[in-house]
Amino acid sequence: MKLIFSFITAFMLFFQSGIESLRESYAKASSSNTNTEAFINTAEKTAGSDAVILGYKAAAKIMEAKITKNNRKALVKSGASSLEAVIKSNPNNAELRLIRMSIQENIPKIVGYRGSLKDDKVFLINNYSKQNSALKNYIKKFAAQSKTMTAAEKANFK
Repeated sequence: MKLIFSFITAFMLFFQSGIESLRESYAKASSSNTNTEAFINTAEKTAGSDAVILGYKAAAKIMEAKITKNNRKALVKSGASSLEAVIKSNPNNAELRLIRMSIQENIPKIVGYRGSLKDDKVFLINNYSKQNSALKNYIKKFAAQSKTMTAAEKANFK
């Protein structure tokens, strides 16, 4: 019994560290092409079929369009479709909503992938208190630098 408990605990810690490394890498990704490449590599290497991991993998596909010369439109379309599918399957996942909001906030307007900004912002504000402390900190950091949120909205993330 102790062996099974130890195995499950180790698995959970390993899985959590994968999410944490994705979060950390994603938060830095937009600052430079090198960081974008590092995030894409981290996302590709992260194993799992968890909705959040799939969300980061979809974001990596979209961000790949930023640093490549070929198939930019196809990368954005494919990544956006994947992200929307994951969110449709998990509509109450705050981290997925944060990923989509950050992508839509930073993608050029001409691309046309900006339809959920207001919905995601409202969702994050309304559901912030229900999240675990690690995700709360992550949301708070995102909100602090968000271009879409007003000062009053940012004050909701304490």
